[in-house]
Amino acid sequence: MPELPLPAHFDPSRVGQVWRVPYEQRAREAAAWAEEHGLRPAAEDAFRLGLLAVDVQNTFCVPDFELFVAGRSGSGAVDDNRRLCEFVYRNLGEITQVLPSLDTHHAMQVFHAIWLVDEDGEHPAAYTLVSADDIAAGRWRVNSAVAEALGIDPDYANRHLAHYTQQLAEGGKYDLTVWPYHAMLGGIGHALVSAVEEAVFFHGVARYSNPEFQVKGDNPLTEHYSMLGPEVTEGPDGDPLGTKNAALIDKLLTFDAVVVAGQAKSHCLAWTIDDLLADERVGERLAERTYLLEDCTSPVVVPGVVDYTDDADAAFERYQAAGMNVVRSTDPLTSWPGMATRVGR
Repeated sequence: MPELPLPAHFDPSRVGQVWRVPYEQRAREAAAWAEEHGLRPAAEDAFRLGLLAVDVQNTFCVPDFELFVAGRSGSGAVDDNRRLCEFVYRNLGEITQVLPSLDTHHAMQVFHAIWLVDEDGEHPAAYTLVSADDIAAGRWRVNSAVAEALGIDPDYANRHLAHYTQQLAEGGKYDLTVWPYHAMLGGIGHALVSAVEEAVFFHGVARYSNPEFQVKGDNPLTEHYSMLGPEVTEGPDGDPLGTKNAALIDKLLTFDAVVVAGQAKSHCLAWTIDDLLADERVGERLAERTYLLEDCTSPVVVPGVVDYTDDADAAFERYQAAGMNVVRSTDPLTSWPGMATRVGR
């Protein structure tokens, strides 16, 4: 199927804004669009293409929100989402299903400032990196009021913190990062970016395809960058903190191609891909049919504080070396490696 035009309702200048999607109107337009362009229900797709949209939420993607992923350009996530929306609309007839993840948090979690205090009872500043050595030296400890509020024994909470930071170090992960409060459940930052939500809704109605949302990140004791599982899976006594999302892996294996976009290139998207490659059931089976939209993702950059651009670029080089395909959303699907004879069948 040839690429489709962009529907009249799409306004690229509004991608960086928050607004209400007019669902009833868009539903009527999507049905008419499907009839005009001969779009069939997704269940009839002979070639199944899944789109993983990682954490495309206001908190990460709208300027002045809590953790706007600006990249080095300063407008990273906004530009990424404009291209992502255009990719969805142009390839409406080829995308079988969209699987968006929702980073989902509460105030009292291990990566928020309220969790930690120093010897004076002061909380760390946002973007403070907390290492295993910091914990061993007594620079930071768990705020006992938080532990008590959550029904966690304060001694256990501090043992967990030491164990947790050590596990991050041994696993080659980033140090525990104190993030600004973000993606708060029930808050406007938690929602999908309005323009992306609209595109996903339009696709769902036009193709009779339900998006499959993946909620992650609400365990107070661990970070959860990846769509596939938490950063640390066991506490200091071997108690489970979470497991790998086997159901999502099973789902991905049903697609003939998986396209990945979203935020951030240096964190949640990267950790998702790392977990995919590390899964013994996936490995090469999924790698060669995974397509990373390099122009629909940006790294975390906070000028004068942190810049993960080089880490993100190095990760993408690893993924390509492992057999994944790094492509651009603006190129036709038929120009992507291995896709020319498969799409539109």
